[in-house]
Formats: sequence, C-alpha cells, structure tokens
Amino acid sequence: MAAKKWYVVDAEGLRLGRMSSEIAKLLLGKHKPEFTPGADVGDCVVVINAEKCIVTGNKAKDKLYRRHSGRPGGMKTESYEELQRRIPERIVEKAIKGMLPHNSHGRELFRHLKVYKGSEHPHQAQAPEALQFGGLTSTPDSQVRLRR
Repeated sequence: MAAKKWYVVDAEGLRLGRMSSEIAKLLLGKHKPEFTPGADVGDCVVVINAEKCIVTGNKAKDKLYRRHSGRPGGMKTESYEELQRRIPERIVEKAIKGMLPHNSHGRELFRHLKVYKGSEHPHQAQAPEALQFGGLTSTPDSQVRLRR
C-alpha cells in the first residue's frame, strides 16, 4: 500500500454537511481507482478553522447534540450554538463520523481525520496539500424554494 496523501481543508465559509460528505469520501478513498469497500485506501485530512463553518436555516438554534455518561440520568443535551462556543471541533468531527461506516473500519478511518479550531496545525511535516471544493459545497444555493 502506498503512503497516504495528506490534505488540508479550510472550513471557513463552507457549509457543514456538504463539506463533511466530501471529507468522508476522501477518508474512505472513493476518489481513487483502487477503492475497495472495507479496505483502508483513503487519505488523511486536516480541517482548520472549524469554528468558521456555517449551517443554514434555523439549525444554529434548533440542532441538538446529545451525549450520555453511561450513568442513570446522564444524558446531556446542548444546542449547536452552545457547542460552537465550547468545542467547535467536535461539531465537524461528529458530522464526518456520522458519514463513515458504523463499524471498526469507520473507527479506523476516523483516526485519519484531524480537526483544529484556528488556522494553525501541527502537521506541516506531512506537507498537506490544500484542497478546494467546488460546486454547491463552497457557493451559495442558486435556487430559491417556492412556498405553495
């Protein structure tokens, strides 16, 4: 197996779901001709400026993140805005992790994702290649939804 390529994605101004699906494809290796389901052929991805990714509509107020301590009554719930203030990296991590396989292969792929709050990251030695997404991932929607 060849060495993994490293990519760096600047999340500033990108929409959370669209960016996450593109990153999940890179982690899985779907962009490679030698892609095999269940085989680790994907690349490593570094996400910077995680606090500057955006969500549309009312998701900033309405979207909830839940975690459980494992103890009775241990469910904690917080909104997107609260988690954005506290740990913005976790929002991006949870979005991408949900798009990976829910098994040991997905857990292994998740290890190849590195998410950072600011524009600095400690992976300069891997010489990550800057990655730009095109299409609806980086541009605003051009269609206006009509109400009936």
